[in-house]
Amino acid sequence: MTKPLLTPEDLAAVEAAVRAAEARTTGEIYCVLAEESSDYHATPLAWAAGVALLAPAILLLFGIQVSAPDMRMFGGWTADQVEDIGEATARAALIGTLLLQGLLFMATLFLVSIPAVRRVMTPRGVKRDRVLQRAEEQFLSKNLHATRERTGVLIYVSATERMAELIADQAIHAQVPDDTWDKAMAALIAGLKDGRPAQGFTQAIGLCGEVLAERFPARPGDNPNELSDAVVVLPRP
Repeated sequence: MTKPLLTPEDLAAVEAAVRAAEARTTGEIYCVLAEESSDYHATPLAWAAGVALLAPAILLLFGIQVSAPDMRMFGGWTADQVEDIGEATARAALIGTLLLQGLLFMATLFLVSIPAVRRVMTPRGVKRDRVLQRAEEQFLSKNLHATRERTGVLIYVSATERMAELIADQAIHAQVPDDTWDKAMAALIAGLKDGRPAQGFTQAIGLCGEVLAERFPARPGDNPNELSDAVVVLPRP
């Protein structure tokens, strides 16, 4: 049985950290932990196609070349006969190349389709794009853009990629420079890399709460809790 990313105790600790941070601000903090942000299904196909294109180069590397027949070898032969031999030679070389390309494609597709290999072979830039895309989807689907004062903050973590995104809504983004969140994100990533995601979450939440409390302090008697404080855990796609 797969070990959960966060234990019940971890989930309770992160939820308590969100509740404590929101008590000091009109901001809303929402945490999402995804096991992985994409299945990266295009990675095996891209690698297989790329490796298959190397077939002609591999044949040349092993000294296999196709050249026109030497006419002097066919004394007494008609032009049609020589042409037929040339076509047969070229056809055989083409078929051999296509067979090699097919074998390379299937072998690479099988190898890179192994989950552990696929993750290694997926470029980091592609992973970063997928993590950001999934974070933006969560921001909208969980209605963080619909809080009363547009002060929602999403903390999104993708565990397998060990990447995180913080998305702040319009009112916060207008007043808080993006680099203000760097310290919180560094604490979050450090917790992921050290195998302590709950600690990374709670530290990041505390730091975000300090920023929000300074810019968007709570008003006594008028600070509704508009979003759930519980962590949302997403399975693999």
